[in-house]
Amino acid sequence: MLQDYGADPAAVAFDAVKYAEAHGIDVVMIDTAGRMHTQENLLREMEKICRVIKPDLRVIVLESIAGNDAIQQVKAFNEAVGIDAIILTKADVDKKGGTALSVSYVTGKPIIFIGTGQDYKDLKRFEKEKILQGLFG
Repeated sequence: MLQDYGADPAAVAFDAVKYAEAHGIDVVMIDTAGRMHTQENLLREMEKICRVIKPDLRVIVLESIAGNDAIQQVKAFNEAVGIDAIILTKADVDKKGGTALSVSYVTGKPIIFIGTGQDYKDLKRFEKEKILQGLFG
């Protein structure tokens, strides 16, 4: 059954997973865009989605230039759903890489990709040596 606009996000995610299973699709990406750590109701929705579909991987995407907000957000998301990895965007603006160091430290989770532009080609594998160079170089 396809869900209507405004349907429960967990029901939409469930339907997407069931569709994928029925059609031999191996990967389903559920994007819960626009969820801030200060919006308790949206964090609860994410918890429900994770309970319902039991995802194999939970990745949070953060802006490198968000500073302390990124740290608070990653902490809240990790507490709510247990993130597995981090992607940092706008890393080209955050030359020193302090956010990368902080978000990985407070969660103990790896940063897997860094975004340095607006296109998919600008998404690169995270290389800690480059961040350490920016901090100490």
